[in-house]
Amino acid sequence: MSKAKSTRRVEANEALAICHSIRTSPRKLNLVAQSIRGLDAAKAVAELSFSKKRIAKTALAVLQSAIANAENNHQLNIDKLFVKAAFVGKGLVMKRMHARGRGRGARVLKPFSNLTVVVAERGE
Repeated sequence: MSKAKSTRRVEANEALAICHSIRTSPRKLNLVAQSIRGLDAAKAVAELSFSKKRIAKTALAVLQSAIANAENNHQLNIDKLFVKAAFVGKGLVMKRMHARGRGRGARVLKPFSNLTVVVAERGE
């Protein structure tokens, strides 16, 4: 008696990759995600490879993982892939204290975020 198999979260011609707990704010990561939405997979890889943003390296790894999932797990043609969706979610927030004058303390928030990249095969 095993548990029933869960249904796929994406369609048959799509593949996704998720990265949790990326050490940057969702607002900064969303700027990088916006730059690749709707692009072909090869152009999106080039865009992230030459981006000056620090977090683009992590986003590139997630995109390459989604492309590899599409090729190996779902037998999709990587030449026809494009970034269907790239969205960012809020993760946990570490709260730290920073010593200020007169014995006070200021709160320092260190946010984390989650990145999901969905690649799909273009139809004819």
